[in-house]
Amino acid sequence: MAVIVTVEIPGRTRAEYEETHAQLLGAEWWPPQGFIAHAAGPDGTGGWRVVDFWESEDDFLAFVEKAMPIFERTGMPPVLPKVQEAVNVMVRPEPK
Repeated sequence: MAVIVTVEIPGRTRAEYEETHAQLLGAEWWPPQGFIAHAAGPDGTGGWRVVDFWESEDDFLAFVEKAMPIFERTGMPPVLPKVQEAVNVMVRPEPK
């Protein structure tokens, strides 16, 4: 069952997010199993919001385990992700 994962990160800046994101993309295991899509942006209160789509909650949790050293290295504060069932996930096809 696909899931939507939402993470609210109070006080996180764009520069901090971009550094973490760049390190994740540079990891030898990227893209992780079960990853579908990712979006992120300011939350309107001075923090950052991340919304991911995963094939399963187990895939997301395996990603977090692999990514934890990167999160720690880039100063990511502890957060509690919100995980919910995705009834439908649509992704625009890549252009040919």
